Amino acid sequence: MVYPRVSLYALMLAAAGIPLYIHLPRFASVELGIALGTIGTVLLIIRLIDLVQDPLLGWAIDRWPQAQSLFAMAAAGGLAIGFPLLFMLRPGPEVVTELVVILILLFSAYSLGTILLYGRSATLAKRPEPQDLMTLAAFREGGMLAGVVIAAIAPSILFAMGAAAQGYPAFGVLLGLIAVLAGVLTLPIWRRTPIVGEALSLSGMARAGALRLLVLALVNSLPVAITSTLFLFFVEDRLGLTGKAGPLLVLFFLTAGLSVPVWTRASHRLGPKATLLIAMPLAVLGFVGAAFLAPGNLSGFALICIASGAALGADMVILPAMFSVALTSAGLNASAAFGIWSFAGKLGLALAAFTVLPLLGQSGFVPGQINDPDALAVLNIAYAILPCILKLCAIGMVLALPSRE
Repeated sequence: MVYPRVSLYALMLAAAGIPLYIHLPRFASVELGIALGTIGTVLLIIRLIDLVQDPLLGWAIDRWPQAQSLFAMAAAGGLAIGFPLLFMLRPGPEVVTELVVILILLFSAYSLGTILLYGRSATLAKRPEPQDLMTLAAFREGGMLAGVVIAAIAPSILFAMGAAAQGYPAFGVLLGLIAVLAGVLTLPIWRRTPIVGEALSLSGMARAGALRLLVLALVNSLPVAITSTLFLFFVEDRLGLTGKAGPLLVLFFLTAGLSVPVWTRASHRLGPKATLLIAMPLAVLGFVGAAFLAPGNLSGFALICIASGAALGADMVILPAMFSVALTSAGLNASAAFGIWSFAGKLGLALAAFTVLPLLGQSGFVPGQINDPDALAVLNIAYAILPCILKLCAIGMVLALPSRE
């Protein structure tokens, strides 16, 4: 029952991550009346806190390995408290301050749970061997993607059922309940005896090849960070597909989830590097296709969601597993390293928000309103062209990896 519980804990974290990365910009701008530039600045402030916090959380998990149950429950508890508070916020003079305080709680809990789950890969796997670590990664990312699907469609379903304020307050309560349930049901896996290694060092990570993978993960996170931040804007304002964002998100992440077993098997047979080089061009095709879509082209964007979702499935399962294998093979403590890994991923999201949201604001783009062609052109470039360039850079970095990872 270890792997299904790993999936459940991952589901909780992913269900928490999607609101923070996809729903938050639109919720804060439309429901709370906060300017896009201010939202981008707030997210950057949170990332600066993470710059110190995430590596410290990883260090603490490695420093007190017997406290992993406490860390796991603290993460679930923070999410259970924070999400109802977040989505019950209302416009007011102090709303930005209140938003920052709640986001610090949520991102701290999310970071703690994520670093613990990934950093304990060797402990949670059947054996600390590459193949078992890849299998664990498949269960973990499968749970992640199930949580993503739930979080993507829940606000729309709740709103259709009569929930107020676009369904967001009820959504916050639902996320809190998921965190409580996951925390209770997954407690047994955190009672396993932790496998620990040597203290982490930059030289040790460099020798293990982990530093190279860390830089690759950061560059590779930027395209999906940008498209995640702008997804709702692109679908509803650029394509004019009002009300279709939820189903399209489900299609995107469902494809990613269904692709995980395929990429896992391919990685076992072909190796991680070759598998990434098969998967990553799918994302490039998706970005190029999105740039040339005509407004109202639902079927075309659905095909793009399928291609880019399949590419995301490979990224999610293979890159963290490669990082974990590199650390485990070198006998290094993984939690502190995954603290840095977690920060790198969230830094990508912050850079995306801090760069593209103010850019859209300066272009005159206003979510949910009629925008002029120039503002929509800027949105198109930010959503499709810029991520395509960044993804090509990531592919170049994968090509430069050694043949044996």
